[in-house]
Amino acid sequence: MFSTKKIAICAAAASLLALLAAGTAFADVIGCVNPQRIMFQHPKFEQVQKQIKTMTEKKQNEAKTAIDKEKDDKKKAQIYQKKRQEAAQEEAKLMEPLFKDINLAVRTVANAKKINVVVDKDAVFFGGIDITDAVVTELKKK
Repeated sequence: MFSTKKIAICAAAASLLALLAAGTAFADVIGCVNPQRIMFQHPKFEQVQKQIKTMTEKKQNEAKTAIDKEKDDKKKAQIYQKKRQEAAQEEAKLMEPLFKDINLAVRTVANAKKINVVVDKDAVFFGGIDITDAVVTELKKK
């Protein structure tokens, strides 16, 4: 006959196996991307970079003109800082649509491939499914 101790050990082993099987069934599938490569291959990247360059040159010229008129070094520094901040804010506005496009493309590809988590490829030591090419392809569809 089975002793109570053997039944308890078998029940514990069966519970452990059930937990391990459940854990494997619900494990996250991890994908990874190279965000820099995706950004550089965005169809609008070069156009936005030209806009940023033009805007930055404009802000630099505005700063130079204002600084040349100013005598106080402290105010010159304030003018310079203000124009740098303005340029940074405008750059962020110009880049925002690209980031949104990339985010949507990553989500679309991840959902299609049943991937739960997507991380930067540089943060992955081993494993993960690289979906960079699929994301670039998705971006170019639009």
